[in-house]
Amino acid sequence: MTRSRPDSLIDVIASEAGQGLSGLQEAAWIEVIRKMDEVYSGLIQYEIDLEQKNAALEQAQQFIASIIASMSDILVVCDHKGVIQEINPALLSLTGFAAEEVLGQPLTALLSAADAHHLRASGALREFEVRLNDKSGGFTELVALSSSVRLERRRHLPGLVLVGRPVGALRHAYHELNAAHDDLKKAQQQLIQAEKMASLGRLVAGVAHELNNPISFVYGNAHTLSRYAGRLEQYLQAVHDGTPEGEREDLRKSLKIDRLMADLGSLIDGTLEGAQRVAEIVKNLRRLSFANPTERRQVNLAEVVRNACQWVLRADKRAVTFEDDLPEDLPVEGLEGPLHQVFVNLAQNAMDATEDMAHPVLSISGRCHGDQLVLVVRDNGPGIRNEDILKVFDPFFTTKPVGKGTGLGLWVSWSIIRDHGGAMEVANSPDGGAAFTIVLPALTNAE
Repeated sequence: MTRSRPDSLIDVIASEAGQGLSGLQEAAWIEVIRKMDEVYSGLIQYEIDLEQKNAALEQAQQFIASIIASMSDILVVCDHKGVIQEINPALLSLTGFAAEEVLGQPLTALLSAADAHHLRASGALREFEVRLNDKSGGFTELVALSSSVRLERRRHLPGLVLVGRPVGALRHAYHELNAAHDDLKKAQQQLIQAEKMASLGRLVAGVAHELNNPISFVYGNAHTLSRYAGRLEQYLQAVHDGTPEGEREDLRKSLKIDRLMADLGSLIDGTLEGAQRVAEIVKNLRRLSFANPTERRQVNLAEVVRNACQWVLRADKRAVTFEDDLPEDLPVEGLEGPLHQVFVNLAQNAMDATEDMAHPVLSISGRCHGDQLVLVVRDNGPGIRNEDILKVFDPFFTTKPVGKGTGLGLWVSWSIIRDHGGAMEVANSPDGGAAFTIVLPALTNAE
């Protein structure tokens, strides 16, 4: 507020006094008037400051009142004797009372007899579930109350502040949170299963090539055996019909029975070998089932890694250099199928990273260091950008274009290694390309 100030009192009074005063008296009188003028100016400034502070105080009170009114939880403020000093609309809405019916009443007036007795017996109310009295003479639903002391600047205890919420609302919120958590877990399992199916698709591409050779061999041998069977049947029919020996010998030479009989053993052996190879591949597929077995067993990780890399390489149409620096045996305890999936994902990522390379290279190495197995999968691709290094194991993070990657492969692989008690890290190799390092607990002879 701005106030207009009158002319100086010195000027006003001096003009009225005239020239009738002596010089000394006039100087003393002017000094008194000057002091009065300073006091008056100070009073005006003090009034302005006081009005500004009152306006700020009213604004602060309105702000606090709006916060209290907007609270969905009930609020009760009591003095040190338990007399209610302040409440909020949420309490009035829950109980049906008017504000004047509650303010100034003891806190026990809101509580049932049993709850009030418990409060008097305990002397404090930290966290407690109570039923509040309502205006109809009944009780509200169960309310979870918690209290805290209200301290002044000098650590004086003027009272308590109680905040509460109906338990029904809490339970509803808990059920909603639990349902959301269940939905999230289901979605996570579905995503993991989808990534497993994608890995299975890459695996099947390699297996198809693996099966093609023995099946083609068996099919060719079976076709040859079918032709040989027709010749033998024709020759045996001539023998049973009593064909003269000369004609029978001519037929034997024309049907090449002697060469047929000499070739028959190798055809049968080759067919059996091809069938056994197919059976072995099918057996490996069953062992590498992507279901989640609960029983872990000893696994030769070196063999698992080689098989996974070979299957990915067979499905790739390029001439890829494969550098194998693995020992013959790297024993671990775990699930062969999920571990196979990890290295299928890593090998496939290496193939994707070297897609534009003229001479792609996939390198694997592994050693046993004490009670740990350390394996490294490298490629000679462009590597990973520094800003992406810390994000490669995040779900849905991918640098591939839309439709060529879900961003789940490395996350699933990282989760599988973690579930086996290990760790997976990634870095750019000094020689170029990305290097994934997997550390797993080794299976010792004693174990």
